[in-house]
Amino acid sequence: MGDMVIEVSYALDTFYFLMCTALVMWMAAGFAMLEAGLVRGKNTVEILNKNALLYGVACFVYLVVGYNVMYPANPVSAYIPGLDFFLGGDNSVADVTSGEGAPYYSTMADFIFQAVFAAATMSIVSGAVAERMRLWPFLVFAVVMVAVIYPVEGYWKWGGGFLDQLGFQDFAGSVVVHMAGAAAALAAVLMVGPRKGRYGKNGEVRAIPGANLPLATLGMFILWMGWFGFNGGSELKISNVEEANAVAKIFVNTNAAAAAGMIVAALLARALFGKTDLTMTINGALAGLVAITAEPLAPSATVASLVGAIGGVVVVFSVLLLDKLKLDDPVGAISVHGAAGIWGIFAVLISNDDATFMGQLIGTVCTFVWMFSATLVSLWVIKKVMGLRVSEEEELEGMDMHECGMHAYPEFGQETK
Repeated sequence: MGDMVIEVSYALDTFYFLMCTALVMWMAAGFAMLEAGLVRGKNTVEILNKNALLYGVACFVYLVVGYNVMYPANPVSAYIPGLDFFLGGDNSVADVTSGEGAPYYSTMADFIFQAVFAAATMSIVSGAVAERMRLWPFLVFAVVMVAVIYPVEGYWKWGGGFLDQLGFQDFAGSVVVHMAGAAAALAAVLMVGPRKGRYGKNGEVRAIPGANLPLATLGMFILWMGWFGFNGGSELKISNVEEANAVAKIFVNTNAAAAAGMIVAALLARALFGKTDLTMTINGALAGLVAITAEPLAPSATVASLVGAIGGVVVVFSVLLLDKLKLDDPVGAISVHGAAGIWGIFAVLISNDDATFMGQLIGTVCTFVWMFSATLVSLWVIKKVMGLRVSEEEELEGMDMHECGMHAYPEFGQETK
């Protein structure tokens, strides 16, 4: 009877893990819709191709090598993971019922959950370099990112490496996923430069409106929905009262932070610009989600709302700062995932007694330096070999026809300026 209970518990935890995986996978659609809505019509097919193909590339590369780098069976040291390829077998009944320390969910469920996280990290980069970075160099970088760059820093925390041993606290990835992706995005933005016409010679900032704000709004809600799996799945267990209550609390806190971030960003945009900017409303919700991701369990719903609200403030000012620095990020990815991610990792100190300021600081700095520098080097090599940026003519006419041979909205005519 005891073994039967253990097997049922194993099945329930595995099922929960898989359903959360499906929610996080759905975030790929959220990123695709958000980015397709915030670029111009002439670049829509290309950005959709980027989002679709990066998901496929990320999942395949993570299967072949990335997962075993991030969770090595035989790590070289706390800083250097091991190198192994493909997946081993799953747990047997004997493994599950072996007693103390036995696995309580499927190894394959763990792999697929981690794979969709890897894809989400890569998705952060695509929006930041939208409308000027060529498709295939981007996909070559995706291979390097998911095979080596992301798994190495993931190992440092989630694989039991030196940041984990140091006491760095990041529950579901405000830094390990979000700021890491933003650091790579920042390096990519520096490498490819701004879109033509985005900034004037005298420092003026020219808005380049997206083609489809309904799609962008849909993308935001899909991401919000997927985040329940992102944060909730990171609890890794649901099969007893304590864990079930913990998961429910994570859902409540995740939702509260998003709502607060959205409201505050909208109010701040209204105060600053005299108008309620929809892109700030969208990014406020996403910033609240990123901020609470580092610790969605420990705080009360009130504190979670505060964390999300401050995330909403941070993202608005970060977007404005990046424009002043002439760092062109069409979707606000660096601000949403980077600035709000950094706030979120230090917000852990409010509610998690295991976190220390130095631990959070070292974890954040090490992750940023690795992701930024490794991306910069990788993109420099790719630039030398195959180039990164489209030509002026291709940028003017749109990447859709030059890269993909088709228009997204053929009945409506195509913008060429």
